[in-house]
Amino acid sequence: MQVVIDNFGLLLRGLRITLSLSALIICFGTLLGVLGGIGLLYGPRWLRAALRVYVDIARGTPLLVQLFLIFYGLPVVGIGIDGYQAVVVGLSLFAAAHISEIVRGAVGSVPKGQWDAARGLGLTFVPIMRWVILPQAIPAALPPWTNTAIEMVKGTSLAYLLSVSDLLFSTQNVVERTGDAMPLYIAAALLYFIVNFAISRLVLWLEQRLRYAT
Repeated sequence: MQVVIDNFGLLLRGLRITLSLSALIICFGTLLGVLGGIGLLYGPRWLRAALRVYVDIARGTPLLVQLFLIFYGLPVVGIGIDGYQAVVVGLSLFAAAHISEIVRGAVGSVPKGQWDAARGLGLTFVPIMRWVILPQAIPAALPPWTNTAIEMVKGTSLAYLLSVSDLLFSTQNVVERTGDAMPLYIAAALLYFIVNFAISRLVLWLEQRLRYAT
């Protein structure tokens, strides 16, 4: 394990890139997913149709293919993009498709009587969604959202293929330089596990707080 100790600083620098990618992807993917899920339920017909096509395509095609299409395709139409930006855009859109379905199911599970009661109080769509529906839908959405967030952290390892200096890219560079692969890949796997374990514990704590609050 001496090779891990000697190169731990390089692994941590790669981990910082992985964490920044993960944070951006989860935040953007969640925001777009919430809007997408609500749009699938309550948007006009043309919007629901467009969102359905987007969600089905994003969920039904390989993530790596989507990343390559963004990275190599956008410059063809005059939009410059580097590897880091391509990973953020690609994984955010991929996460948004999955979270849209999660939100659609969670919001749709709230009893219709909640809508009727809120309308009876004179509330309009946005306040009803903000104060009545979403607070009831969040507990149901959290477990599948956690799975998606963890998958996105692991998905950032694909950044290696676009020459982004994430954790896997940094690990591979050290492996090529030292020739000592096993301890380095074990260390990288442990770092990924620590990040994902922290996410799962944090969401579990949040679930318990929400359950206690209700």
